[in-house]
Amino acid sequence: MRDIDLKTLRLFVAVCDHQNMARAAASEHIEPSAISKRITQLESDLGTRLLARSRRGVQPTPAGVTLLEHARNVLFTMERIATDVAAFGSGVKGHVRLVATASVIAESLLDDIALFMREEAHRNIQVDIEERFSRDLVRQLREGSASVGVCWDNIDLEGLHHRPYRRDRLALAVRSDHPLAQKKSLRFEQMLDFEHVGLPPSTAVHTMLQRAAARAGRLVSYRVIVSNFDAAFRAVAANLGVSVIPMEVGGTVAANLGIQMVPLSDAWAHRNFVVCFQSFQGLQPAAQHMVEHLVARAALGA
Repeated sequence: MRDIDLKTLRLFVAVCDHQNMARAAASEHIEPSAISKRITQLESDLGTRLLARSRRGVQPTPAGVTLLEHARNVLFTMERIATDVAAFGSGVKGHVRLVATASVIAESLLDDIALFMREEAHRNIQVDIEERFSRDLVRQLREGSASVGVCWDNIDLEGLHHRPYRRDRLALAVRSDHPLAQKKSLRFEQMLDFEHVGLPPSTAVHTMLQRAAARAGRLVSYRVIVSNFDAAFRAVAANLGVSVIPMEVGGTVAANLGIQMVPLSDAWAHRNFVVCFQSFQGLQPAAQHMVEHLVARAALGA
């Protein structure tokens, strides 16, 4: 098979987006016949039909849908490569790709990084922050697609180095009129009689709660599964259940929604987070400075 060139991929994506060969050609400043010729050659190289024409326009075939997904990823990656390299010519002296879990991002990480970037010595450092589940975060660090990660330490970090970051404490979010709202603290077992608002099964918190319930010989009854803490708070406020959320995430959001945060007394509810990476010496200077900054901020308790 011949190499697939980026221009052909870009034209293929344009045709799929516009669902019309002529409109795609106009947007790309090329003749429709030229696009048709390139896509025909691409279909020949791949040995399968990629587009289907009908009265409604042009639609990707099942094979075309698969190619479209890959093409978008390839084009995005190539654009990032060009942007990242060009940035050094415009004054950016470092680039850090950081991945972190939702809890860390929702708590203190963004404030810590903002302080880092405001320092004069770091003004030419660019930082990309992406939210990931713990297991995906660790995989990206091992594969080298991210340089620094921040996550809960209760995960397999084999092959990675790590340094201590911050701590948090899990709590039960309940409406102010809920029977548990006036408790000073709770054991996890005490909340298993109530329906829960949970996070996706792939999250570390979901897995931890399932294990804790199993140790108690019980099950967590989930009425709603949501994708993030903000949605969990709103579901609790709508009286759809109770939810386990870090105390540090609650703050004014919980108060404004009439939600009480009751700390959990179980030992596992106190969580330690770490900054992790493959090798400190292998990090770019910009990433090394960021790691040192995050660890120092946590040590100060700031």
